[in-house]
Amino acid sequence: MATACARHILVDSQEKCNELKAEIENGASFEEVAQQNSQCPSGAQGGDLGEFDPGMMVPEFDKVVFSCEVGEVQGPVQTQFGYHLLEVTSRS
Repeated sequence: MATACARHILVDSQEKCNELKAEIENGASFEEVAQQNSQCPSGAQGGDLGEFDPGMMVPEFDKVVFSCEVGEVQGPVQTQFGYHLLEVTSRS
């Protein structure tokens, strides 16, 4: 079974998510953007969610994490919690 390590940034609007994605694409550190903006407690750790298996996260999140390129920032991804930027740091 596949496992993944990922980090994310959670915000309450698609617009804010797009703004933060642009900052990261222009060279800002994912970790720093997460620490300054994420509404999830994981923001304090730069958005790090650790390692998880399929089914441990909400379906919208899983779909992206287990299909996207490792190291590419994905999003906005909408879930019942808000809008996420996701980055898979490793997958096995």
